Amino acid sequence: MLDFRFHNDTEIIFGKDTEKATGEEVIKYAKKVLLCSYGDPHLEGIMTTIKSSLDGAGVDYCELSGIKPNPEEAKVYEGIDLVKKENIEFILAVGGGSVIDTAKAIAAGAEHDGDFWDLFTGEATFSKAIATGVVVTFPATGSESSNGAVVTNIKTGYKLAIIHNCLRPKFAILNPELTYSLPPYQTFCGVADIMSHVMERYFSSTTNTDVSDRLCESIIKAAIRNALIVKETPDDYNARAEIMWAATLAHNDLVGRGRAEDWASHMIGMEIGAAYDSVHGATLAVLTPWWARYVYKNNVDRFVQFAMRVFDVEYDFENPERTALEGIDRLEAFFKAVELPTTLSEIGIETDEKFEEMSKKFFANGAIGSIKPLDDKDCYNILKMAQ
Repeated sequence: MLDFRFHNDTEIIFGKDTEKATGEEVIKYAKKVLLCSYGDPHLEGIMTTIKSSLDGAGVDYCELSGIKPNPEEAKVYEGIDLVKKENIEFILAVGGGSVIDTAKAIAAGAEHDGDFWDLFTGEATFSKAIATGVVVTFPATGSESSNGAVVTNIKTGYKLAIIHNCLRPKFAILNPELTYSLPPYQTFCGVADIMSHVMERYFSSTTNTDVSDRLCESIIKAAIRNALIVKETPDDYNARAEIMWAATLAHNDLVGRGRAEDWASHMIGMEIGAAYDSVHGATLAVLTPWWARYVYKNNVDRFVQFAMRVFDVEYDFENPERTALEGIDRLEAFFKAVELPTTLSEIGIETDEKFEEMSKKFFANGAIGSIKPLDDKDCYNILKMAQ
């Protein structure tokens, strides 16, 4: 196990009707806030409840709606302008990872003298941000208690991230009932993202990580079990609650402490998202098994452990690689069972015309990966395999 520090000060407020206390939580930090949301009609009831709560607590607010999946830089610029014009003191995000990440980018950008995008490219640094809070309506990214944010710049074609502990929200309100209306495809794309966040930590070159291994395995198994329950019974509160809590635990930094992390699948997925505007969870459902097949020989024992502990694969003493591959096949079979894509063609990517450019962007800052550090050729090969 590696040396580490762990600190996460996001307060989690979990349970039924918790969104009704939003105003009580916000007023602890500010009297004037920017309210960020998707603006989707099916969330209108939730937004009405939250606005009523803010009004009841004496919180003044202005709105930034219309945030889309794979959030783009235009909404961040718009939000920064609003923060400065309206003297905003706090940012409240109501939605999933795209809304939360947009709020975080605004929070950092509003405290920065120059172009906020310079923070994402690394041309500028930051150490402070306006405080944020979250009401989660789509559990997937875990951004409600993470220290990062991802935004796509349409002009440059890059999808990049910023990371700093000042980005962690002050509180996150999680009511599983708010997820009942999510369409199945969106729900299971979220589950794929949750599982991927854990696997990016689990598939590591670091040894002697028994505690975090077991934490990772239990979160993945719980996500799979409860996703299959939700497939049959979409309004099962307990199953929705398990998925929502799994999303937070998968990406609040706990399961990655003391070990090297991988992130190759995520980084390739981000390139696909930037190039094709694909749903993030869907790209991960496609890429993760193909990435695993490409790298598993670099640490067969790790993939054997995954197969046996997560999918109950019987160990093949004569051919351990067969055990490892069976675990990968069962991972792919789960994604198929919840009707997620497992090839790039299924998400509309029929040609490889952008693969070379995407691979060069992937490798722009050097090799990525723990199990096997990948370069641009590796990225290209994985994309071709996944086609």
